[in-house]
Amino acid sequence: QVQLVESGGGLVQAGASLRLSCAASGRTSSNYAMAWFRQAPGKEREFVAAIARSGAYTCNADSVKGRFTISRDNAENTVYLRMNRLPPEDTAVYYCAARSRLGLGLQDHEYAYWGQGTQVTVSS
Repeated sequence: QVQLVESGGGLVQAGASLRLSCAASGRTSSNYAMAWFRQAPGKEREFVAAIARSGAYTCNADSVKGRFTISRDNAENTVYLRMNRLPPEDTAVYYCAARSRLGLGLQDHEYAYWGQGTQVTVSS
């Protein structure tokens, strides 16, 4: 089992950048594919980005392509989400998730382990 703790959220102005971190503890994070999801007020949780166990493969949602980059450092058991050119529409609680199955999952039900989330608020 793995425990996940997100950090790095905050209040920023439109156009700014943020980097979220997800620290994994328990089992080695390299045993898990990892992903970021987000949930805005009044909306369902949605997929943002995923990364394979080795980091060799990634997948981004269309809404964040070209602006967000997911990466991982397995030596540090940490996954990152670099977010650039943030508009107010990116305001949400961002969640880190892990799955032990092979492949990149794009649906939240494909992930068994979740962090508590970190709030990102982008002001206009």
